[in-house]
Amino acid sequence: MDARQAIRCGLEMAQHIATAYVNDLTDEQLMLRPHPQCNHINWQLGHLIVSENHLIGKVAGYPMPALPDGFAEKYTKETQSSDNPADFATKDELLRLAAEQRAGTLQALERVTDEELDRPTGLDYAPTVGALFSMQGSHWLMHAGQWVIVRRQLGKPPLF
Repeated sequence: MDARQAIRCGLEMAQHIATAYVNDLTDEQLMLRPHPQCNHINWQLGHLIVSENHLIGKVAGYPMPALPDGFAEKYTKETQSSDNPADFATKDELLRLAAEQRAGTLQALERVTDEELDRPTGLDYAPTVGALFSMQGSHWLMHAGQWVIVRRQLGKPPLF
């Protein structure tokens, strides 16, 4: 297994887990917060989508699927305190965009060379392009850990 294959495994597992945690939640349930000082799941999903698009597309420099006009503006630090569902995308749109962005990330990963994986990004938390690709999976899993709390509050069974 080479570095790209290992990164791909991590990305695919993270996508599987994150999707499973939200598949049986409603749009209304995506607006729940695991704690009053935490972001609701809808905002977190949008943040993850915008982040992946930006980090792989702009920082790493690989083509990514375009986000709909105005989507990124719905998921900023300024919008994270809103509890109004009308301010955000629907679950269906979020899941569609997440799948599109992940497909773009995986396509970029297939094209990256070993030398490019070592290229510096200038980011402390992901200092190389390889670390930036790898971070996409762990970023999703970090947030998905919060979704487990909401699931348990709703009486949903453990999935993993």
